Amino acid sequence: MQDLMNAWQADVARQPEWVQHWLDIMVIVLGGFSLVFSFVRVEARWVLAGFLLGAVTLLGLYSQIGYSRLLGLAHVIFWTPVLVYLLRRRAHWRVKETLSGKWIVLAVMILTISLVFDYTDVIRWVFGAR
Repeated sequence: MQDLMNAWQADVARQPEWVQHWLDIMVIVLGGFSLVFSFVRVEARWVLAGFLLGAVTLLGLYSQIGYSRLLGLAHVIFWTPVLVYLLRRRAHWRVKETLSGKWIVLAVMILTISLVFDYTDVIRWVFGAR
């Protein structure tokens, strides 16, 4: 497992700096903050579950195929339903009243942006961009 994580970190380090920062933001907002807010918000528990399932699947794919556009499939599979769920619960966010409501808005923005990249990567992979 340590070898896998070292290889992942080396491949990420070869990406443009903005990609590295984007990955850090996703880990902090979708992983860290969702863990904190999961004690008070059902939405955060769903984000955390999607984040963890996506991460495990991504690392599983990575161990089999390496760093590829197809890795976005892990996010497409697990984050799309989470995003749909969050959007359907808009009436319950309480953005003005709670910090967790403001976090949900941020999580939705990050999920949406990430999924645009992920769908694009997976579609490009399907059409031959390896």
